[in-house]
Amino acid sequence: SRSGEPDKMPPGEPGGPDSEVFFDFGKDLKIHEKSQYKDKECHPNCDCGRYLEIANSVFMQYQKQSDGSLKELPNKNVDFGGGLERMVAATIDNPDIFQTDLYSEIIETIEEYSDKKYEVEENKPAIRIIADHLKAATFLIVDGVIPSNKTQGYVLRRLLRRAAVKMHQLNGGLTPIPGFQSICKSVLKIYQDTKYFNFSKDILLIDKIIDEEMGKFSLSLDRGLKEFQKASEHQRPALLAFNLFQTYGFPFEITEELFKQKNKTPDRQEFDHIFKSHQELSRTAAKGMFKGGLQDQSGTITKLHTATHLLQQALRIILGIHVRQKGSNITSERLRFDFSHPAKMTDEEIQKVEELINNKIRENLSVTMEITNLKKALDKGALTVPGVGYPEKVKVYSVGNFSKEVCGGPHVDFTGRLGKFKIIKEEALAANIRRIYAILEQ
Repeated sequence: SRSGEPDKMPPGEPGGPDSEVFFDFGKDLKIHEKSQYKDKECHPNCDCGRYLEIANSVFMQYQKQSDGSLKELPNKNVDFGGGLERMVAATIDNPDIFQTDLYSEIIETIEEYSDKKYEVEENKPAIRIIADHLKAATFLIVDGVIPSNKTQGYVLRRLLRRAAVKMHQLNGGLTPIPGFQSICKSVLKIYQDTKYFNFSKDILLIDKIIDEEMGKFSLSLDRGLKEFQKASEHQRPALLAFNLFQTYGFPFEITEELFKQKNKTPDRQEFDHIFKSHQELSRTAAKGMFKGGLQDQSGTITKLHTATHLLQQALRIILGIHVRQKGSNITSERLRFDFSHPAKMTDEEIQKVEELINNKIRENLSVTMEITNLKKALDKGALTVPGVGYPEKVKVYSVGNFSKEVCGGPHVDFTGRLGKFKIIKEEALAANIRRIYAILEQ
């Protein structure tokens, strides 16, 4: 046992001495090459694997004050924390928690979908991360958490995306990432006799969330990793970490880990500074400097924004001139475009729209901009978004002779930079309003 560390307690925090419980698997398990105590007796804090902390008791006795002093609590208690998997490992006398019954089926499922064996030493770190993260993700999802960029939702998103990167590296770069729903199903099966899960209900919820989250991230995962390999030698780590975050959805921690494999470390403070500067730009954009529902102005989003101009004109040619933009939203993974139209698009209509857009991309049309007054722009046939108020002077973007729209930008200079346009979903939004989701494939 050892005492707590009151210096690290924030003001207002309750705490006190703590007693840590270690299980000793015996000196025969000691691996001297991994031990910081290789030239002397082993110690519970050694990382050789002989000692495993299985529990911790904190004797809640004080509350930290703003001046750094400790004040006795009126009511005291013992806060006990014990790791179930670690206790099982101690019970079966095996220091590897991933070889207990609480992980075995999960590991087997990962082996099946990655075609890699856990017993091979070089595979263990990645398989352990996938198993640990998806087990935690399963509990979070069942508890009502959904992936987002805030609080618990961001924790869940980071767990899923880090597991996706590890599976991508483990299986040789297959996308979309295979097996996540089956791995989570293995978690449910392990705990199916507990009252926490309702298997038939929970598996449907997990499948839906995993499908949506991994469907989005898989689109950008491979491109993001290729971008990292290409840029990591010459671009500042913090700047590259931010670019991967905003363009491909890579949490900072994932890029940090990729850099560590190259013996580099991105500066978190520099990353945060770049991020805050970007937020200020986004707030300015929200006030009207940039139009069009852009999440930010990364390269991918700029391409997708240009593609919405091609999409609107293609829809007007294929479906009719009644088509007008009703809204849009663009992220680093896809574009979403809402438009007026009374009926579901047929497969043939969708195919024709895609073909028309891709033909215009292959023609490598120039994208030009002029500033003019609104009336003159409308007289020249420039499209606007109905119901939106525009200033007297506006920017008009023309894509060759194909499309002309009043827009705040930004755009690529030639359509050949866009890649291949593909519609991934078309659905009803409201009466006489349809919605399209589309991506650009490189």
